[in-house]
Amino acid sequence: MSVDPTYDVVVLGGGPVGENIAQYATEDSGLTAVLVERELVGGECSYYACMPSKALLRPIEVASTAAHLGGVARPHLDVTALLARRDEWVSHYDDSGQVDWAEGAGIDVVRGHGRITGPRTVEVARQGQAPLVLHARHAVVIATGSSPVVPEPYAAAQPWGSRDATGVVGVPERLAIVGGGVVACEAATWMAALGSRVTMLVRGDRLLGGAEPFASDAVLEALRGAGVDVRLGVEVTECRRDDAKDTGLGRVHGGPVRLTISGEAEVVADELLLATGRRPRLDDVGLETVGLDADALLRHTSSSSDGSRGEVPDWLLAVDDASGEAPLTHWGKYRARVLGQRLAARATGAEPEPEPEEVPVPQVVFTDPQVAWVGLTAAQARERYGEAEVEVVEVPFTGAAGAALLRDDASGTASLVVDRGSRTVVGATFVGPDAGELLHAATIAIAGRVPVSVLRHAVPSYPTASELWLRLLEELPRDLRR
Repeated sequence: MSVDPTYDVVVLGGGPVGENIAQYATEDSGLTAVLVERELVGGECSYYACMPSKALLRPIEVASTAAHLGGVARPHLDVTALLARRDEWVSHYDDSGQVDWAEGAGIDVVRGHGRITGPRTVEVARQGQAPLVLHARHAVVIATGSSPVVPEPYAAAQPWGSRDATGVVGVPERLAIVGGGVVACEAATWMAALGSRVTMLVRGDRLLGGAEPFASDAVLEALRGAGVDVRLGVEVTECRRDDAKDTGLGRVHGGPVRLTISGEAEVVADELLLATGRRPRLDDVGLETVGLDADALLRHTSSSSDGSRGEVPDWLLAVDDASGEAPLTHWGKYRARVLGQRLAARATGAEPEPEPEEVPVPQVVFTDPQVAWVGLTAAQARERYGEAEVEVVEVPFTGAAGAALLRDDASGTASLVVDRGSRTVVGATFVGPDAGELLHAATIAIAGRVPVSVLRHAVPSYPTASELWLRLLEELPRDLRR
């Protein structure tokens, strides 16, 4: 590589979002792009989040399903083999396959930490080599993801983060989890199945605060049924640990952890997992060199999707967690596809592809039962449209024979939220076995603004879980179905 290389697009961050924006900016446009990555190309999702967590959860889910089907002997979980499967799915933390993909797509990869040092200019600090200066003809993209939040009371205890939980090597006999969101609930599911005695300490009054209350209740009941001690409405006031040290990814980080809980007896655990949220990784990307700070960038992103208005220069874009939008891999990749294509159109003078005014954000939580939702909750819809303009229907997950067949004791709930004015679905939630597989139909219905009268003509196969759509539509008032 030359001393002073120039590209059309320089992307800070080689995760799936960075890969997508580079791909869509360069496809059929003649533009060039480079990914700057200081860790593993493929990012958090590929090695430390989505993929390893699902690799751990899927065998556990299959074993649980088999245990609740007549005619199948209860399977035995082999912890060693389960962790080996996880290692295969994270490619043993080797990103050579991802690098090969990028290079095969015509995208260069530079190893090191990139910082903006001026307009369209990035300096890359490289280990054992002189810094490399990159110039962007059209755009610098910040796709640096996020970092876990470690509140002050916990820092000295060297607690586990989500990377340690997905990369678990030594299963602690007793695990305390602080938090009640997606990471906390999924980690509690697999750690309990691996044999850890799990205690969840949740400051709020329910789990999964962004989901419908019935979904929160279902996950709470399931976790407690699996032996997890879930404590709601509690505050950790002190955290102490002797001999705390970083022993490596997924290994117990020292002696027992002692947590003082307001109004309760002390909780003692062999390891502590903090799942208290993440913040955009913007503290060392050089925003100050172009007169910006993280707050300015996040304000701009929340009000402008094209990176061309306000106090942020038109050559600077932020996507994924670094944009402050929904911190979900699939959402970040979607935004990267849109912005990458728009960037290519702007650079080449082409007309950008149209996009809907509002695109719903889907999410699946791979607990047992699974929780899947998209669009507005009932409460959010009533706040937006007014109480009288919202119709909410719920049916048991076993209301369709195909769904009931998934487990002999299947349970859960399916729900639709409908705007009476447009007669379209604006929200949907499914809780039950394999509920995530039902979600994309709801996402299409919302994104396409398909009237419920038309949805009635989308015929579900029998006997499949998708017949829940028929049950839900039949629950709507007749005037909405016409």
